[in-house]
Amino acid sequence: MTNIEMKFLPKQPLEMHKVRIVQKLHLLPLEKRLEAIAKAGNNTFLLKNEDVFLDMLTDSGVNAMSDQQLASMMIADDAYAGSATYYKLEDKVTSLFGLPFFLPAHQGRACEHIIAKTLVKPGMRVPMNYHFTTTKSHIVLQGGEVDELVIDEGLKLQSTHPFKGNMDLEKLRKYFSQYPKEKIAFLRMEAGTNLIGGQPFSLANIREVVSMCQKHGIITVLDASLLQDNLYFIKKREEAEKHKSIKELTKEICSLFDIVYFSARKLGFAKGGGLALKDKDLYERMKELVPLYEGFLTYGGMSVKEMEAIAVGLDETMDEEVINQGPEFIAYMVEALEKHGVPVVTPPGGLGCHLDAKSFLPHVPQTEYPAGALASALYIVSGIRGMERGTMSEQREPDGRERLAEVELLRLALPRRVFTLSQVNYAIDRIVWLYNHRHLVGGLKFVKEPDILRFFFGELNPSSPWQKQLAEAFQKDFGKSL
Repeated sequence: MTNIEMKFLPKQPLEMHKVRIVQKLHLLPLEKRLEAIAKAGNNTFLLKNEDVFLDMLTDSGVNAMSDQQLASMMIADDAYAGSATYYKLEDKVTSLFGLPFFLPAHQGRACEHIIAKTLVKPGMRVPMNYHFTTTKSHIVLQGGEVDELVIDEGLKLQSTHPFKGNMDLEKLRKYFSQYPKEKIAFLRMEAGTNLIGGQPFSLANIREVVSMCQKHGIITVLDASLLQDNLYFIKKREEAEKHKSIKELTKEICSLFDIVYFSARKLGFAKGGGLALKDKDLYERMKELVPLYEGFLTYGGMSVKEMEAIAVGLDETMDEEVINQGPEFIAYMVEALEKHGVPVVTPPGGLGCHLDAKSFLPHVPQTEYPAGALASALYIVSGIRGMERGTMSEQREPDGRERLAEVELLRLALPRRVFTLSQVNYAIDRIVWLYNHRHLVGGLKFVKEPDILRFFFGELNPSSPWQKQLAEAFQKDFGKSL
């Protein structure tokens, strides 16, 4: 592993790459940041990237490509049908995952759309360890319902449990006795449960889950978008699996499932995605939808250049000196914030550092979106863009009542090979300052609220003049320009 102990410095991760191409960043002065967040309706999704200093919104599609990926894009076979590049990617996916059939799609949510259109009928249910926003929306739009069966420890934000993304086997047994096979569209496991802090499942757990599904004749689906982090944690935390290579673990995990889908924006360091399938009949049913919603079967809505890059990126994901970079930098950030008393999700998971907004801002009620307010406040004091993962990311009940999220998180994603350690340290410094002045942060209220995926498009105002007070305190300590 690359977490190297240095003689005169605290234990810290080490970048296993060198920078060859750079992109200029801008840190707007304080008053401009106040203007930008107001114009964006206090929704970090609506900020212009030119107004952002460090973009920690997501790792989707913003991981840095390697020199090998960029080189591969120059040899892409640019054909509408029958591209040699497609067959290269198909071979890479089927050989790595151990599943015989592959369908291309432009990203993970496109795969979710195809799966839901094929398998979900009105009144059907989908059990899963934990939902993701777009996954749930696709299922609900088809008339289905989502049931979360994550272990209780998964919702304890501060914990030492190594696999908080595990499905509760006893809950699953009761579930199968409650609902007949005909009512269950499929079971979904998410590798690296996004909305509860990128927490992994164990290989032992999914073996049991899949075995139970097979006994009851239930189709199993794996969302492998965050698989690379989950692979790292299995190898690091699951004693029985430590001797296996990343490639061996990948094939063993994926070959358990009937369907594996992924967003290459996360898994593969490029822009695209796809589905791997075990069953030929399922493949034939889903194949018909690809030209309808994505593109012809040998490009599926992707650029062939991106497909070349994905094929190389999947190989790079199998490298232990690459796969550990995200989790080790995240762990560094989490542990540094913990030392200053900042409430964070533990143990450190994948994808990013997650701030516990309920504990950070206990005075802000959930109906005023504490995770969204924290995202707005952090942008004001730092220029850092994070993502709200809480009540704003839910949808209202049919009767208009607010559906309060089980957890309120501000996700600060760490895209791979993008940030330097000094930039991570800058983020830590500003978060600690904000935590020490947390009493100044107030809530938000919607002024423009879409019915679906409101966290993407919704606009909010502060529920009091707290942003002005926060800016004044920041200016007193740092000056206007920082």
